[in-house]
Amino acid sequence: MSVAKAAPPLLRRWTPPAVEVLPGLPGADLSGVAVLAVPVAPAVPEAEEPNGADTAAEGAEAVVQPRPGAADAAVRYGLRFAEVCAAEKVTGSAGQVVRLPVQAPEGSPRALYAVGVGSSSPQELRRAAAALARAARPGDDVATTLADGTGPDGVRAVVEGFVLASYAPPRAGQRVEEEPPPARRLLLLGAVERAEVERALATAGATVLARDLAATPSNLKDPAWLAGQAREVALARGLEVEVLDVERLRAEGFGGLVAVGGGSDSPPCLVRVTHVPGNGAGGDAPHVVLVGKGITFDSGGLSLKPRESMVPMKTDMSGAAAVLGAVAACGALGVRARVTALLPLAENALGSSSYRPGDVVTHYGGRTSEVANTDAEGRMVMADALAYADAHLDPDVLVDVATLTGAASLGLGKRHGALFTADEELAAAFLAAADASGERLWRLPLVDDYAPLVDSAIADVRQVSADSDAGGGAIVAALFLRAFTGDRRWVHLDIAGPARADSAEHEVTRGATGFGARVLLAWLLALAGPPAPAPRASGRAARTTTGRQPARKPGVRRPAAEAAEETPQAAPEEPAPRRAARSRRRSGD
Repeated sequence: MSVAKAAPPLLRRWTPPAVEVLPGLPGADLSGVAVLAVPVAPAVPEAEEPNGADTAAEGAEAVVQPRPGAADAAVRYGLRFAEVCAAEKVTGSAGQVVRLPVQAPEGSPRALYAVGVGSSSPQELRRAAAALARAARPGDDVATTLADGTGPDGVRAVVEGFVLASYAPPRAGQRVEEEPPPARRLLLLGAVERAEVERALATAGATVLARDLAATPSNLKDPAWLAGQAREVALARGLEVEVLDVERLRAEGFGGLVAVGGGSDSPPCLVRVTHVPGNGAGGDAPHVVLVGKGITFDSGGLSLKPRESMVPMKTDMSGAAAVLGAVAACGALGVRARVTALLPLAENALGSSSYRPGDVVTHYGGRTSEVANTDAEGRMVMADALAYADAHLDPDVLVDVATLTGAASLGLGKRHGALFTADEELAAAFLAAADASGERLWRLPLVDDYAPLVDSAIADVRQVSADSDAGGGAIVAALFLRAFTGDRRWVHLDIAGPARADSAEHEVTRGATGFGARVLLAWLLALAGPPAPAPRASGRAARTTTGRQPARKPGVRRPAAEAAEETPQAAPEEPAPRRAARSRRRSGD
């Protein structure tokens, strides 16, 4: 007998602050604004004259360096800025926010903050803006010169930091409609390009979408609900969308996805969302497929998780949330690649139809796996989606994102995602994207010596290592997935650590973090961003090659003999991102 579900609780989704651009501080109308924040940098270390004489007077205290807007604020409030900063122990270190004691003149904000920006790098500006967002009272309008003159990267960092640190997860309760957001408006004063603000809002919006989905309770978020959210997002942005239901999954051989979802009353499904670049992208635009793990709740199945380990498992679909957020932002950011997101969605529940240790599952394409741990369900659903992408979508690059293994979190902690790839160009590109986005990655090896750990006597591969003491669980899981990628150029991101946070830090908020959306977008923009009047520096040296392979259809694999006999011909080098999209997947680890 089916049991009727209770009505879902009222959820309030957070509304981000509006971001406006105004003239510099002297001419800005700040009536009704609660907070004015100006940047300061650390004091310059004492220098010595060429003859060895100390330039600083003996006993003089080093003073922080005022940045744009500080001098104008001092005039506006009638204070000796350096003296007040010294008295209030302002250091200028990134993320320090100090409210200065002032009497606000009429028409000026009641509060004046000195915000430390450190070296003024994008990372430190992002942290400074995040700290400012947390210092502001709920409902306050905040005006700041933090982004003034910092250039495109600085503007984006300030907006992303402020918006993401202001975030609050969906909230259930009787009074949720009465709660104001942490800030109503962020007013950027000075030399700030509106286009960069819009780019930052699109990127932050991708992360906010991922956070909202991952933070939604699993009594609301079953595979059908998440597929519906993906459809709404896609249709609102003019993206192509298709949902493969459980009957079609069975008919087409998605054995891993069907097995994992078999124990739940909520059937599994596969969602495909595609961004097609607009006019001017050209017929040679690369095709990128992003695959995101979408386990809407993970009990562990028959290999049941401990109680405390189960509590955060509503976020076990963070990979799917990240790739959906990324593809949803591609249009607003002008990504000139074809980007397809695949979301294999299932609930790993305990039931009479749950898959069992000892089962042999046939995945999409015919490869079989021996099940040894039903709590290793992520690789089961990802294997189907990767094999489907290889067989039907012809990607130039295949990227998967998953909260896959506790081993990745154990090895790297909760601030770095694990990066696996055999492709040096892709590794360099993703590490550069991690630096640019603030979502940090650390590369781990694909160790072929570990491959025998997943040998099976009754199937093509064993789902988990046969030796529980062998270690390297994240590597073994990556090797399992690699077997389903064909010979595509492939990147695996294990985000089990940074997808969730126990406490707020910088722009990361407690709970679901949305990790993955920003680094994917940074990489996509480097690969195929909108045209610019001048080449954009990559931040990393491109790997040199002896030449280019002859032209071929993107993603089509050549026979091994043909590839071995080929002699590279000297040719002008392509830009690294384009070369990365066209060259064949390198073998070896």
